[in-house]
Amino acid sequence: MIEDGAQSHGASCRGRASGALGDIAGISFYPSKNLGAFGDAGAVTTSNDALAERVRTLRNYGSKQRYHHEVKGINSRLSELQAAFLRAKLPHLEKWNAHRQKLASLYFEGLSGLPELLLPPRYSFSTCVWHLFVVRTPLRDRLRSYLTDRGIASQIHYPVPPHLSGAYADQGWKRGDFPLAERYADEVLSLPIGPHHSETQIHYVIEQTRAFFG
Repeated sequence: MIEDGAQSHGASCRGRASGALGDIAGISFYPSKNLGAFGDAGAVTTSNDALAERVRTLRNYGSKQRYHHEVKGINSRLSELQAAFLRAKLPHLEKWNAHRQKLASLYFEGLSGLPELLLPPRYSFSTCVWHLFVVRTPLRDRLRSYLTDRGIASQIHYPVPPHLSGAYADQGWKRGDFPLAERYADEVLSLPIGPHHSETQIHYVIEQTRAFFG
C-alpha cells in the first residue's frame, strides 16, 4: 500500500501516524504545507528495508556507488538548505496544527446547517490537521466571488479533473465519463485556514459565508 501523506503532517488514523499507514508513503514539504520548506522538497517514509534501499538508489541517479548506475534513476535528493529550514520549523508543527484544529472547529460551529453547503467529513477514529478546509456547494463560483468582494481569499483545489486535462487528451475521455470527479471539481472551495489566521478573521469568513446563504 502506497500512502499519499502530502498534506497530513501530524495527522493520525486509528492511533497510527500519517506516513506510517502503508508500506511506503510520499510526503510533500512544499512551502504551503503544514510543514513546508523554503522551496520544493519532499520525503519518503517506510519501515521496509528493501523499499528504503530502492528509494535511496532511485533518488540518486539509480546509483548506490558514485558513477555506477544500476537502474534508471533521477536526481531527487533533499538539499541540506531545505533540510535546515524543515528542522527549524519542525518543533512548531504541533502548535501550528493545534491552531488549525481550533480554526476548523470554529468553521464547523459557525457553518453547520447552512442549506446547499457541505462541510468536510470528520471521523472519530482519526485526527485531522486541516491543511485545507474544503467545503462543497453548487453555488461555488458565486460564493467565491462574493467572498472576494469582501476581501476574503479562497482557492479551488482543483478546478479541472485529471481526465479532462490536456495531459490526458489522448485517452479520449469526455465530460460525463467520471461524474463524481467532475461534480467535486465544480463544487469544492477551500476557505482560509492556517497558523497565520486569527480567530477574528475566521469569524469574519463565517459571517460573510452565512450572509451569502441568507
